Amino acid sequence: MGSCTTTFHTVSSLHCIDFSSTSKNPRLIPQKRIGCLGRRRGPKVVAYYGLKKPPYNLDALEPYMSRKALELHWGEHHKGYVDALNRHLSKSDILYGYTMDDLVKVTYNYGNPSPEFNDAAQVWNHEFFWDSMQPGGEDSPKLGLLRHIEEDFGSFTNFKEKFTEAALTLFGSGWVWLVLKKDEKRLVIVKTSNAITPIVWDDIHAYYLDYKNDRAKYVNIFINHLVSWHAATARIARAQSFVNLGEPNIPIA
Repeated sequence: MGSCTTTFHTVSSLHCIDFSSTSKNPRLIPQKRIGCLGRRRGPKVVAYYGLKKPPYNLDALEPYMSRKALELHWGEHHKGYVDALNRHLSKSDILYGYTMDDLVKVTYNYGNPSPEFNDAAQVWNHEFFWDSMQPGGEDSPKLGLLRHIEEDFGSFTNFKEKFTEAALTLFGSGWVWLVLKKDEKRLVIVKTSNAITPIVWDDIHAYYLDYKNDRAKYVNIFINHLVSWHAATARIARAQSFVNLGEPNIPIA
């Protein structure tokens, strides 16, 4: 759900999304930067967003995704979004202090994105992407998630075919997500372009480096050898709890 050249993402994200009604965005509340306490002079300490490391070594996804690909995609492109976002935030206090989730929602501004949205959303999307993979991947989901997929897509094989078709028919750079619709309580596959995210699982980006222009080969490798179904299972459990209980209202720091 970043776009360097015409790279492609396949995001398998499990998140509770209600596409039938307008999503509720958090109110834009001005925040104050906090400087050094107890000192009248000296440099002001300001905390922005850091570059989050993938939960594995950069060579851990080989031979399916090379260290060189991660060094470029994470170390340069992802970092570029973080740096650009922090430059935006340094110009005004109004967006300081939001969680990344709320920052993406606020800057999306009900479909009229502010200048900060693209970078904030791409930071969120890429962190989500790295967390959606694991060394060696897994053949298929287990237990409740597998049952849920079989109920909503007929079979896991049908799901993989539909997910792959969505990835191959996505024009240009974008993302493919597996999401849980809130009202219907069912899983659906959704495509988005560029930075758009349903805040909301699996990205295909910078595949040119390892697979040149063979998008189909990359999609096959991704879905069969890189997906972390363990992470997806944890996300579906969280999404289902939000569907059943409602998302908690956590005050902004």
